[in-house]
Amino acid sequence: MTMKRFWALALALAVIMPAMAQFRFGVRAGLNVNSLHFNKEIFDENNRAGFTGGVMAEFTVPIIGVGADLGVMYVRRNSQFMQTLADKTTEVQNLNSDYIEIPLNIKYKIGIPAISSILKPYIFTGPSFAFLTSKKHIENFVHDKTCDIAWNFGLGLEFFNHLQVGASYGLGMTKAFQAVNLAGDAAGIEGKNRYWTVTAAWLF
Repeated sequence: MTMKRFWALALALAVIMPAMAQFRFGVRAGLNVNSLHFNKEIFDENNRAGFTGGVMAEFTVPIIGVGADLGVMYVRRNSQFMQTLADKTTEVQNLNSDYIEIPLNIKYKIGIPAISSILKPYIFTGPSFAFLTSKKHIENFVHDKTCDIAWNFGLGLEFFNHLQVGASYGLGMTKAFQAVNLAGDAAGIEGKNRYWTVTAAWLF
């Protein structure tokens, strides 16, 4: 194939693909399980359940199954960690954080000819940007940033071209919390969010 034919084909695809693409909107809700990952092994973390809900839009190119989805979600992330003090007692801290999260995922749908109209697996990955809306501080800890950035990895199933059930793991990339007024081994403690999320979405 000559370069002229290659660029002609690329141009044709660039024109045809958007015309063939499917745009859909929907609603999404689910549960998350969050834990804080600290940079020092001073605290014991417990997984805590939260919830999420919001709206989404999906763009898909049917022939190749590649697309993207964008969401605007309200997210409650709960965390708990414990520290054993010098007198052998345990101090428990509970963190409840509210965010407006914007996930942007690249999604690939796996079409299986015999069942694709009924069931379609998919995988996805991409960043999310969560903007803190509650600023509840606890003793010796503060929210470090108002924007928490994570990278998501997930998979799911689409039923009857409308219902999507997915699960993902979010790897926090920025500091969610930072210790203040702590000395000794606890000085300089920073925590990042790590969370599993299970959601169901209905696309119109």
